[in-house]
Amino acid sequence: MSLVLPPTAPAADAGGSGRLAAGPRRPLGRGERVTAAMAHHVLVYRRTWRGSVISRFLSPLFFLAAMGLGLGSLVDAGGGVGQSYLQFVVPGIIAYQGALLGFGDATYPVLGYIKWNRMYSATLATPLGVTDVLVGHLTVLAANLAVATAVFVAVAALFGAFASWWVLLAVPVGMLTGLAFAVPTFAVSATILTDNVFGVLYRFVLTPVLLFSGTFFPLEQLAGWLQPVAWVTPLWHGVVLARAAAAGEWPGAMGLVHLGVIALFIGVGWVVAHRAFSRRLLS
Repeated sequence: MSLVLPPTAPAADAGGSGRLAAGPRRPLGRGERVTAAMAHHVLVYRRTWRGSVISRFLSPLFFLAAMGLGLGSLVDAGGGVGQSYLQFVVPGIIAYQGALLGFGDATYPVLGYIKWNRMYSATLATPLGVTDVLVGHLTVLAANLAVATAVFVAVAALFGAFASWWVLLAVPVGMLTGLAFAVPTFAVSATILTDNVFGVLYRFVLTPVLLFSGTFFPLEQLAGWLQPVAWVTPLWHGVVLARAAAAGEWPGAMGLVHLGVIALFIGVGWVVAHRAFSRRLLS
């Protein structure tokens, strides 16, 4: 008597739907290509996140303790700024932190991927394109900014730094402010040959912007001729939006203006960065 075996089920890829099947493969979709680009940065961050704990999480808490609690007690005793200095400065630090992290993540890491380990060039040898590389890296950077901002908001809330639960809106504000600094800096990183430029940018561009953006004192305290300088920086607009969210105040039509300026920096930065990456990596 012969044993009759049931027909074996076809392999998962035998139907030609999987990418391991024999024969022509369908092109990767945009989502698959961006996900592949993101996977690299997620893997790198999982291996290196411990080195960023101080800059991403502890540094803003140091500012909270020194500026909000320490200096804040002296400011409040001296007449204050019309409200608790803690509740004044901490929302500003949210935007400040986003700007600092966005700038930092778009300098040495990006130049390293372009020049030192040539990861971007290796990626472009696959079906991924410049748009996929940029979108994937910026998406992971945006997620990191959102997580760092959310952690800081949660900790600062324990100290009574916010007057309203609307402060949750400060998380996307901090993320967008960070992108407004990161995306244009991607373009700079793709055009330079040496990292010495980053020191110049930090000393003569980023530091003045951070100091004169209304983060630590009201913008009205600046000289009249200096105030318009702050108006054209994305950080001041982020500070105003974060401060309104923390106070539970609707910014009105000016809120759209503030968002528009931040979006303008991101949009123009994207166009310039895409051209710079294409010229540097595909030429």
